[in-house]
Amino acid sequence: MSLTIRRAQPGEAGLVLSFIRELAEYEKLSHEVEATEADINDALFGERPQLYCAIAEWNDEAVGFAVWFTNFSTFSGRHGIYLEDLYVRPSHRGRGLGKALLVYLAKECVDNGWARLQWAVLDWNAPSIAFYKSLGAVMMDDWTLCRVTGPALTRLAGSSA
Repeated sequence: MSLTIRRAQPGEAGLVLSFIRELAEYEKLSHEVEATEADINDALFGERPQLYCAIAEWNDEAVGFAVWFTNFSTFSGRHGIYLEDLYVRPSHRGRGLGKALLVYLAKECVDNGWARLQWAVLDWNAPSIAFYKSLGAVMMDDWTLCRVTGPALTRLAGSSA
């Protein structure tokens, strides 16, 4: 059995979008997926890409992915990685693919001198929380994720300062 982690290549936006849709279905959030293949292609491979993707292959079959972008910690004065999505198809879980993807990202951080690797996990996803904790992740219970989207985003953008 062979495991490979590699960067997504031009022409694979459809594959990446299929993983996004599978992840959304698993998280019961399919109704929130608005991205198109063109959106993903532009984000990953456009003129100034700021999004990155690693593909996990098992015996040359793409079976998982990680999507990330760089962030910045003003406290450390260094960049880091924010992992937006991590997903391994159910048929291939338990083979170390999720860990391999996280190891790949940790190496990206270390090799670039970046300060941290961080992500969010749904509070009901006990198997993932246990997995992340087994790798040394700390749950940031004292922080609450905030988001402004849709009409609220439009209203905020139109507000006077």
